[in-house]
Formats: sequence, C-alpha cells, structure tokens
Amino acid sequence: MAKSARQKLKLLYLRDILLRESDENHPLNAPALIKRLKDHDIEAERKSIYNDIENLADYGMDLLKLDGRDGGYFVGSSDFELAELKLLVDAVQSCRFITSRKSDQLIKKISSLTNIYDEEKLKRQVYSVNRIKTQNESVFYAIDDINAAILENKNINFLYMKWNSDKKLVPRRDGVKYHVTPIALIWDDEYYYLLALDLSDNKRKHFRVDKIKTVEKLEERSERLKEKIDIAGYSKKVFGMYGGKTESVSVRCPEDKVGIFIDRLGSDISIFKEDNGKVRIHTEVQVSDAFFGWIASLGPDIVITGSEDVRKGYISFIKDQLNNYM
Repeated sequence: MAKSARQKLKLLYLRDILLRESDENHPLNAPALIKRLKDHDIEAERKSIYNDIENLADYGMDLLKLDGRDGGYFVGSSDFELAELKLLVDAVQSCRFITSRKSDQLIKKISSLTNIYDEEKLKRQVYSVNRIKTQNESVFYAIDDINAAILENKNINFLYMKWNSDKKLVPRRDGVKYHVTPIALIWDDEYYYLLALDLSDNKRKHFRVDKIKTVEKLEERSERLKEKIDIAGYSKKVFGMYGGKTESVSVRCPEDKVGIFIDRLGSDISIFKEDNGKVRIHTEVQVSDAFFGWIASLGPDIVITGSEDVRKGYISFIKDQLNNYM
C-alpha cells in the first residue's frame, strides 16, 4: 500500500493504539504515538498528532491528558469496564451449551475489547473450571437458524439427539425428524431451550438446543406464531423445562424460607402470613415431576396445601420414590 494511502488510515490506527495501549498508568505522549504509527509505516509530526487528538475527542473518544515529564494522552473510559468484561467471561465459561473450543474463542474476543493492560488482568482471572460442556459445536448455527425461522414465521424440521450407553449422541425416534413451529428460545439452568409447537400432536414442547441437529427452515408459514406468550412469566412457571398442566399451587413454609420462592418464582407471588412464623405462598406453576422434586429438595417443613389434585400428585410422586427403596 502506498504511503499516501496509509496516511489516510492514520486516524484509525491512532484510535486503535490509544484504545489498546493507553490507560491512566500508561499515557502516550506525541513522540510515543509517532513511533507507534511508524511501526505501521505511517509518518506523522507532532502538530498533526495534536490535531488528530482533537479530532478524536470531537468524535466522542474520552481522551485525557496527563501533564508532566511522564505524561501523555490516554483513554479515560471505554465501552466496557473490566468488571463488565469479567462478568461476560464468567458467563461464557460457566455456560454449558458452549463447547470448550468455542468458549476459548469467545473469551479471546471479549479480552480484546479492553486495553492490553486490563487484558492481562482479565487473563489472570480466567480459571480453568471443571465444567460439563456440550460437545455439539453446531449449536450456534442452530440458534441462528431457529431465530431466523421465528422472525420469518416459518416452521422447521430437525433431528433431536439423545445419549446412548456407548456415550454417543444418536437421533431420537429412529431418525424421524421433528416438525415444529418455533415459538421462542429460552435460557434456563445454563441451557438454551426451544419452546415449540410440535405439529405431530399439536402440543407445546421444550427441546434443548445443544441436542438439536440439522435444522431445516421450511417455506410453510404458520398463523399460530401470532399467539403472544409472556416468555418471562412462562419460564418462571416451568421447572427444568419439563412441561405440565398449569395449576394454582399453595405452599406453607417458614417465613425465613420465603426468599427461596421469590428467587425461583419472582416477587409477584402472593404471600400470606400465618401463625407460628409460617407463611402461605400462592402462585401458578406447571406441575411436573421436576416441580415435585424441587419441593422435596427444600425439606420437610415445606408443605403443599393446595390444590387437592396437586397434593395427591405430590403424595403419589413421593410414594413412587419410596417404592424404589422398599
């Protein structure tokens, strides 16, 4: 590239240098910036550097100047703070549906969003955690295809996989594809799930996206996608993405355990104080074995008081569990 052409890139390179190589403890003065631009085969003079700094500030860069012998220019604030980037890195690391290889790639990209000094701090805080990760690298493409189908109001076909005793993912239903109307993608318990209407039996079902393979967007459209669903509210009612009949449920528990229910079901649950430090909680959930298992995990002082059908269902669930040990 001719030098005249590279001169046109000077402002862009100068911006990148300041973003990546400067902070309050590492300001860059005009001679240092001239030297760094020369590394990119771009000539510059002091006066032009000062003009460029003014232009970048007018553009919106938060550029500050530190006076003194070791002074210079540095970026005061960038798009992301170190704590925000650490939060993103932690989320990527702990996310089960992202493969280890893809996690490493994403963390590298996230780290490049800050300067080289904070990038080193970020790397030192990246711990190798023994997390269970999916082995399905195509999950990102599945998410894109599903999102596209939802936006375009199109149905999809896909294979749905399961683990066999040889530790291999094999298709369910002997390889017969699922034919569904995709409704929404839901994040729950570290996994992505597809909420969809299964067109074979006209029932809503959940599918873990990391077990979906070979998504095919169809030309057929479905008016059923016009149905509006409060996804946030819906997610609170479903336990472990195991669907069930939506029921009104009342639970009696000690007052000091109210937080468990608020954390899981949200603050819009109804709470009524009773005697002896007890409260009664009323809400709606999709009743399933996953819900009963969650209630059982909370201990014997959590009691389902209604409805009677839900109580009978819970008793049956507990009896079935006990029968395995009799």
